[in-house]
Amino acid sequence: MVVLKGQAPAGERNFYNKDDTLKKILADSLPADFQAYADRELSSFGRLAANEIDERARHTDREGAPKLEKYDRLGEDISHVWVNEGYKKTVEETYATGIVGYVHKEIPELGRKGNYIYSFAQGYLLSQSEPGFYCPVTLTMATAYLLDHFADDDVKARFLPHVCATGDMELFEGATFLTERQGGSDVGANEVKAVETAAGYRLYGEKYFASNAGMAGVAMVLARIEGAAEGSRGLTLFAVPWRIEGELNGIKIRRLKDKLGVRAVPSGEVEFDGAEAYVVGDSSQGLKYMMEALNLSRICNAVASIGIMKRALDEAAEYADRRNAFGRKLTEFPMVQDSMMKLRAKQEFETAAIFDLIGLYDRVTAGEASAEEQILNRLLIAILKKESAEQAIHFSHEAIEMHGGNGYIEDFVTPRLLRDAQVLTVWEGTANILGLELIRLVNKFDAHKVFVRHIEGRLGKLSPASEVDVVRGKLVESQDELTAFAGFDADLQTFEAKGLMQKMAWLFENTVALEWAEKHGGIYVPLAEIFTEMTWDTRVIGGEMKTVKHFGDVMGG
Repeated sequence: MVVLKGQAPAGERNFYNKDDTLKKILADSLPADFQAYADRELSSFGRLAANEIDERARHTDREGAPKLEKYDRLGEDISHVWVNEGYKKTVEETYATGIVGYVHKEIPELGRKGNYIYSFAQGYLLSQSEPGFYCPVTLTMATAYLLDHFADDDVKARFLPHVCATGDMELFEGATFLTERQGGSDVGANEVKAVETAAGYRLYGEKYFASNAGMAGVAMVLARIEGAAEGSRGLTLFAVPWRIEGELNGIKIRRLKDKLGVRAVPSGEVEFDGAEAYVVGDSSQGLKYMMEALNLSRICNAVASIGIMKRALDEAAEYADRRNAFGRKLTEFPMVQDSMMKLRAKQEFETAAIFDLIGLYDRVTAGEASAEEQILNRLLIAILKKESAEQAIHFSHEAIEMHGGNGYIEDFVTPRLLRDAQVLTVWEGTANILGLELIRLVNKFDAHKVFVRHIEGRLGKLSPASEVDVVRGKLVESQDELTAFAGFDADLQTFEAKGLMQKMAWLFENTVALEWAEKHGGIYVPLAEIFTEMTWDTRVIGGEMKTVKHFGDVMGG
């Protein structure tokens, strides 16, 4: 077999083994025995994701997308979703790792539960090959969260063990059904109704964009009990089994959506006609519960984004290292070195920033965070989800451009990366919806003050440096802007929100970058300098080419 320079032979690729940043995150975040366990398991899963799962993902995207088998040979509506055998194998192997289950139950080898740091490390590796399948994993994570945190003992016992299955029992993948035709993001306009009978509640109505339709074993559904208030306050959360004793539970799939990307996940229009349903928690708190799960899903979205960013960067770097043009390798041209180094700096520190957030989220979900940390958690979820989703598209575009014409050909992974990345700016809240979240947090909780205090505190612990001074100056500017923003009328706040969110994301990521440079040294020092320079556009024309100067040291390994 001929192997091109810079390309690992089949079976030797591994998304984990050479990811020093991820390894440092785990070493800093996990107890020693857990870190050793994670290192071994992630090495195994990183190899699987880079090889078999990646090949199956390509097949699913091109030839093996889910299909709806609406009727059987007798004309009965069976609403069966066909998925290919490789996809089924990916489902089996991924859930067996505990990507969902070990957040909520003990890891046998360790005798204690896992956490979100470990789960999202698995998701980060999976998303480098199959971000489409990470959507059902996300929905299953959200379903497990809702059941574990809010369901009563009977409902929890009925569903949670199956949702958290790791090969020890029948797996119930999850789903969260919010969107209806007339409402979209305006969930308060939802019309699916819940009718109480002597045997319990039954659901009637339709959900217009229901992902993991036909694959989920249990769906978490918002519905309005007859007589409940209008608007979002009248919505109750229900756990709805897809089948009961092998038969469809009053559920039909009208059609599957023909999507631009993430074709691995079947997204459909679902009709409920007397579906048996179980109330989850307080019947008056349905939307509140679902918004808690949405925050988890937004972190999953950000993790999928950095997974796509990492794969796009690796593909671009590998191609540039072995592609010759005008008698030189692409990586010998300063303009290429500049592009690659800027991508590398952004990818490294956005990844570090998102896992910094995940560490906070672990404390929040464990009930160990202060009130101020809970506000900061919600704020960071919104701003980093927005920033990372937009960057996933940018990185995919840059990888295509580095490949030239080949980047547009489906023989390469780059077109799929772009198609899969595009949905991440939409799912779990568009930039406009996330802008409204910033407005709510500022108006209700003074979140802008919480943010400024947090960044000030972290910058204050850093040693003096010119880059630290730059970020401090930008923080002062942003503080003035955020203070003014808090006093704007509603229309002006919506106009300004997205721009301010981007600056807040930059401030947080830049602070993390400077911390990494000081703590870990090595390549993180020049990368932090480059990140600061490119983020705030401080380089003057004709100035030092830092990206070119440090290219060999950073990208050479």
